[in-house]
Amino acid sequence: MFLFSLGDLIKVPFGWILAFLNDLTGNYGVAMILFAVIVQLVLLPMNAKSKKSMMKMSRLQPRVQELQKKYADDPQRQQQAVQKLYQDEGASMGGGCLWSFIPLLILFPLFRVIQQPITYILGEGDNAQLIIDTIKGIDSSLFSTNTYYDQVFAAAAIADHAAAIKEAIPSISDKALEGLNFGFLGINLGAVPSWKFWTWEVWNWATVGAFLIPCLSAGSQVLSMFINQKTNDSVVTDEKGVQDKDTAKNSQSAQTNQTMMIMMPLMSLWIGFSYPCSMSLYWLVGGVVRMIIDPIMTKHYRKIYDAEDAERMKRYLAEQAIEEEKERIRAEKRAANPEGITQNTSKKKMQKKLQAEEAAAKAAAAREYAAKKGVVEEDADEETVMSGIPSRPYCKGRNYDPNRYASNSTEE
Repeated sequence: MFLFSLGDLIKVPFGWILAFLNDLTGNYGVAMILFAVIVQLVLLPMNAKSKKSMMKMSRLQPRVQELQKKYADDPQRQQQAVQKLYQDEGASMGGGCLWSFIPLLILFPLFRVIQQPITYILGEGDNAQLIIDTIKGIDSSLFSTNTYYDQVFAAAAIADHAAAIKEAIPSISDKALEGLNFGFLGINLGAVPSWKFWTWEVWNWATVGAFLIPCLSAGSQVLSMFINQKTNDSVVTDEKGVQDKDTAKNSQSAQTNQTMMIMMPLMSLWIGFSYPCSMSLYWLVGGVVRMIIDPIMTKHYRKIYDAEDAERMKRYLAEQAIEEEKERIRAEKRAANPEGITQNTSKKKMQKKLQAEEAAAKAAAAREYAAKKGVVEEDADEETVMSGIPSRPYCKGRNYDPNRYASNSTEE
């Protein structure tokens, strides 16, 4: 009996969709292409989140590098400053990478659907092994020594042995007896291509085409990631809102993307030459769709970021104008006082200075008046203080007298 597992929550719907598309188009290859397009459209909101997050992260790289230089000797403080920057700007450090892994997670259940078409596409999971055994009993040469893809080989041969299968399994549906036609443009999508082209016994379009599909799939990954990197770099701007190409080129995200541009195509090649061609066809179509959608999303988010850059540039120019005006005033002051002499502007000292000037003016007026009257004033001898400092008569100076305040009375 076919047992239902948690993974079937994804695999069974995939099988239904592929079965519907196969019935609708009458061609397994076209059904796989439409399925790949549908998956990309379903993932569009997630891809949009990933794109927005990655563009935001790329945009902040100049400011991140400034913080890294500022706190180069304090990694903990550096991490806190970077996290605060991302939080203030509404960017998620792992958001872009997290969403980008979702398409990879879809591959695993999809692979099981492609590997077991009798179970998930034809809906005969309970009878799958009996169908395989019946066909093997008639013509075992249809199968390889690797039993991993027995359902693929059997699904392609069901129509040719429908009578024997119906006799062995009376309850099998008529739809399942039609089997699956894996032919697409002269290529068998149910076959696993071989990359060892020097060992090919037959050189024909079926063999060459099966070889080219994984290669084109890997190429679409490179081109898709290249376009994605270029569009992300276009929004890398400094604090003035001006595009910073050097930072975009040397940023950590750029280095990560360069590594991914090597790893992802290699993984695509490995998948292509390890699994049936239909998997590579799905991967190829997905890459092409992403290459079409990515520039559209970039154009949409670029309008938002261009408006932000314009505002940042406006704010920067206003701050620069204020600073230039301050510098102009400072230059005028330097020109008016080239010697750099400054006056004491303390309020108390200014008052004391005015009082002294008023007292001196009054004293001068009194002397002038006395001179007119013929009165000669004798200069009062300035009292000599013990400290030697008239303004501080009681300080412990050079002439300090400890007996100054002693009693002057003595007994005789």
